[in-house]
Amino acid sequence: MALSLGSCDKANEGDDSSSKYISVSTEITNMTRVSTNANGGQSFEDGDKISVYAWTGDKDTAPVAANRIVDNSINTLNGSTWSASPQMLWKDTQTDHYFIGIYPSSATSIADLSKGQYTFDVNDQEASDLLVAVNAQGIKSSGNPVPLTFKHVMAKLVVNLSFRNQWGGQNPIVTKVTVNGAATQATVNYLTQTVTASTTDKKDIDLPKINKEQQYTSILIPQSGVNRIDVAIGSTNYSYFHQGDIPLGSGKYTTVSLIVGRDRITLGEISISDWEKGETFSGEAQ
Repeated sequence: MALSLGSCDKANEGDDSSSKYISVSTEITNMTRVSTNANGGQSFEDGDKISVYAWTGDKDTAPVAANRIVDNSINTLNGSTWSASPQMLWKDTQTDHYFIGIYPSSATSIADLSKGQYTFDVNDQEASDLLVAVNAQGIKSSGNPVPLTFKHVMAKLVVNLSFRNQWGGQNPIVTKVTVNGAATQATVNYLTQTVTASTTDKKDIDLPKINKEQQYTSILIPQSGVNRIDVAIGSTNYSYFHQGDIPLGSGKYTTVSLIVGRDRITLGEISISDWEKGETFSGEAQ
């Protein structure tokens, strides 16, 4: 998907278009978003917004806002066209430029791109899907379009439920599926695409049900220390305790299949979906 982000470079008026415009081509590498198009494709959707940052100088140090060439230019997709506000300008035609793209966009500029604050939105968990693209290859104005490959930096957890026959062959009504003690705050280094979870801000998070087949899923902050999933059916609460941490890695998609009934939860098979490969584990909870 190409993003055409035009601007006039006042320092280079009269030059060819390569010195006047920053254009960006994007992709979501090896994965789909939480929300995909009808064909399950790896693309952005109409109305999506991304934040773009650019700088010159040291590629390994993203500068403060005052020294950036582009500081949180918000680009909105309208049909097949992206519009940027404010418009993005090359510094000149000879200097190497470095880029960071962030989805979803932020209304305010991130002061320190090496220590950005992230908050998991319990009420809109799909919006917590954070994608980051970094191009530190050193792009000059003649190198248009600038390729930005977006990667998931959060983790994704899917819980599939099946039931023993104690409910007469019918699926019982599940009140909720809860991940216990999950971090809701983190620090993100956008330049290195790494996430550090808070060790103090933790909550029990109810996973949204996504279809009638008893599948529950959410984005979660990559972290250690999560080892319990509760399934509430009527007045009974079934708990699965994992020996060790349930793997929640950055860019990983971990599916946990649980069999509920007879006063226990048994861990069934683990499958890996189309984000970067997650871990496989097995066991049984009484």
